[in-house]
Formats: sequence, structure tokens, C-alpha cells
Amino acid sequence: MPQVQNAPPIPGLQSGRKAVVVIFETDCPTCQLALPYLNSLQRDSVQVIGLSQDDERSTNEFIRELKISYPVELDSGLKISRAYDPQNVPTFYLLDESGQVQQTLVGFDKQGLNDLAAALGHSPIAPADDGAPAWKPGCSSRHLEPEVDGGAAEGSAKLLRRTGDPASRITLRDEEDPFEYCRQKFGDALPVIPPTVEKVEAMVRASGLSPETIVARVPPFYGEATVEKIAANAVMAGCVPEMMRVLLPLLRAACDERFNLHGVQATTHFAAPLVMINGPVRQELGFWSKQNVFSNVARANSTLGRAFQLILLNIGGGRPDGIDMSALGNAGKFSFCIAENEEENPWEPFHVTRGLKREQSAVSLFAAEPPRGVSEHTAPAGKTVLETISFALATVWSYRMCLMPEAIVILCPEHVKTIHRDGITKEQARQFLFENTGIPVRHYSKEERAEGTQLAANYKEIMVRGEKCYQKFRSPEAISIFVAGGTAGKFSAVIGSWSTGPAGSQMVTYPIPNK
Repeated sequence: MPQVQNAPPIPGLQSGRKAVVVIFETDCPTCQLALPYLNSLQRDSVQVIGLSQDDERSTNEFIRELKISYPVELDSGLKISRAYDPQNVPTFYLLDESGQVQQTLVGFDKQGLNDLAAALGHSPIAPADDGAPAWKPGCSSRHLEPEVDGGAAEGSAKLLRRTGDPASRITLRDEEDPFEYCRQKFGDALPVIPPTVEKVEAMVRASGLSPETIVARVPPFYGEATVEKIAANAVMAGCVPEMMRVLLPLLRAACDERFNLHGVQATTHFAAPLVMINGPVRQELGFWSKQNVFSNVARANSTLGRAFQLILLNIGGGRPDGIDMSALGNAGKFSFCIAENEEENPWEPFHVTRGLKREQSAVSLFAAEPPRGVSEHTAPAGKTVLETISFALATVWSYRMCLMPEAIVILCPEHVKTIHRDGITKEQARQFLFENTGIPVRHYSKEERAEGTQLAANYKEIMVRGEKCYQKFRSPEAISIFVAGGTAGKFSAVIGSWSTGPAGSQMVTYPIPNK
């Protein structure tokens, strides 16, 4: 980097020591996301210096809001930025003892930050499951913007601050009914429990966090979900304080950019987040996984799912009479939470398939259509059961639409018992469903222009039951299997997805802290 040879000295940089220098803007969301991760380096005596491209007022606010603990200097006149010439911010530079650049990192990249820390002999500084995305691009560097050439600019430090404003205290007049007030202002058309200060404080204490801590920003309004505001919604939904242990990782998972909660909340589609619980927490907090698993049988399932939906309404702004534009909606928007019947599952539990250990509790989220039932009471063989399910899988999203959908198959205990008895593994079951779910080519007419026909040129032709078909799913991984329900009754279910992939909603699985 020849420009660096003639760069002005970096204020505060001590020669003879390695250092991390980061150039940033205060109004860049990626900078706001990334810079707090360096605090742990500074705490372990690594020399860290921030160089702000903005004015003193914005920079001071940035430091205060994000609790930056390392020295931050102003890059007056952007002279250092011009010398180092970063194309984007944030840009991180690892300098050796003589001030030479040894490593450069641009934007927010968890693996890159951990590699940077490793180069300094430090442990990882960016956990995988803290609710932040794995990667996020930065903004253009100020010195490349002609409108601010030669000077610093004002910014905003609000977007990714780590603590939020306290929840509003509301005092009702004696003649006002607190139940009716809360139902009208914060409810979902069902009665809610008024979140008194005492009840909310008990919920906050159970979290082990300070009430002003921001756990996530909830799309589409990106409201700050502080622990206190999450607790207030949990009280209204009827949760016990111990449920905060599940609700906090659930919020982080929902706001993981891979899940695309913004799209899920605003779409005209049926989609609603389906919450799936695995691991020891099922027994510890009473999550139900047996008969009537989608129904109103257990407090844990019903209140967690409802608290989550109230948060999406009250903090995220996804109200069904407003920005939530679903044409027909989904009953799951009251509560949509199930647990896996791991005791009746002869295969590995769902969260193990998703990469976690069996003894780890976990929550998974899927942007789901309503369940559609599959009745198969007479099939003697496991493959016949799977074949029946494949007919239901053919209808998810839209009958003629292929490649885009994903699906979860909820296998009841009797069906999975039959399939397992025939020596079929979980992976073989997924492969069978993938290979045997197809839409007959004869159902695609150029004249009809029905949904899905316009993409037929991209579809793969296969033979299913002796007939030429288009393959419904893009891969076996697009089909997930979850075991739930009662031990009597051969009813399974198929749940389709919203739009999937990087441009849609991807399933996410987050660990829940064990006791």
C-alpha cells in the first residue's frame, strides 16, 4: 500500500506495538454494527484506535451510544483516509510494530474479525449466534464522496446503539379498565394481561440482563426490542418469567437477516413464523409435542408463540390492519409454536439435523404456510406413506410452482414408526420425497399461463410413477422432517414455505441456554 508510506501519523498510535486501526463513519449501519466487537480486544490490552470521518459531535454521540471503550480520533480533513484510501467503511487495518499494514478487513465479517483477533493471539470476538448477520457490506468511504470533500460530515448514531430508552409508564384513571385498555392498545384482538411494573420487573430479573439492553431490532419498523419491552409483551401474553430464557434467543433468531422478517411480516402471502422447540427445555418449561400439538393444549407453546407475535405487532409494527398485507392471513399469527416429540422419533432430533448437539436446547424458525393434513391409515409400507405425503408436497406454494418452495413434513409417531420399521433412514426418507414429488408436464399449458408455467424452462424433468414430471423441489435439503403429534391416529402434515433462498426467507436455528 504505497499511500500509507506517506500517511500522516495516526493520533495516539504507539510505535513498537501491534495495533488495530479502523476507519469508520458514524451514520454507517455496518460501522455501528461492527465497531463494538473491538471492545474485547482493547480490554485485553490490544492497541485499538478508531478513526472517525465525521465531526466531533456525531463522533462523541457514536462513542457514547455504542459504549466504545477504545480511543477514537477524528480524521480531520480526511487526510488519513486519503492516504490509506479505503473504498468502504468500516475498514480494519492490522499494523505491525513498525506501523506497516499486515492485514485488511472491509465491512462486517464475523469470520474476518475472528481471524483478525487470532492474528493477535486473541480468542474469537464475534460469536456466531448473537443475532447479528455473518456478513454485511459497508458504506462508501467519505473521502470518495465529492459533496463532503475536504471536511467531516454529520451522521447519526441511533441505528445500532446497544441500549434503548425505557418503556413508557402509563397511569390509568380509576374508571378505565386496564384489561380493555391493553387489549385495544397492545393486543391482538384477544384479552391480554396488563403489564404492571411489578410483573415486568420480575420478567426482566429472570432474563439476567439490564432492562435497557437492546436484544434485537424488529422489522419492518426496526423498533428497539429492549429486555424491558420484550418482558412487557411476555406479561401480556401470559408467559411465566422463565420463558425469557427462550424468548430472547427467539427474537435474535427472528431478526437474523437470513430469516428476512421484514419480508415475512409485510408479504401478501400466508406466511407466519413457525416456532419449533427442541432439547431439554421442552421438559423443563412444559412445551407440548404430543396430541393436538398445533392446538391450545399447553401454556408454554401458547404463551411463547403469542408473546412473539405481540412483539412483532407492538415493536415491529407488523399489524394485520396495516403493514401486514397478507391477503388471507394465518391463524398462526395468534401463536404458532410446537415442540418435537423426540421420545417417539427413532431418528436424530430436528436440531441435531441442523447441526446442534442432542443435549442442547434450540429454537428454529420457518416462514410457514398453514399446515395441510395427510391422512394415510391403510398403507402397510413406509414407502407408501411417503408416497402419499409426496402428493401433498406437490401442492405447497402453488401446484405448478417448482424450485422456489421448501417444506416441513410433520410426521406423526405412527407414520414414522412404519417408515423406520422398513429400514428407511431420515435422509433416505427426504431423498425419496425429493425424487417422487413432481408435477406432471401435461399440466403445463402455454395457453393457460397459470402460476409457475412461466418458469417451466428452468425446471428439471424426471419420471415419477411412470409419468414425465417437473421435479418440485430444488434439492432434498428443501424438505425437512419434524416428528410430532399423538401416538394414536395416522395423520401427518405438510407445511409449505414463503419464498426461500437468499432473496427470501431461510430457516434459522438458535441455541437456547441450558439450565
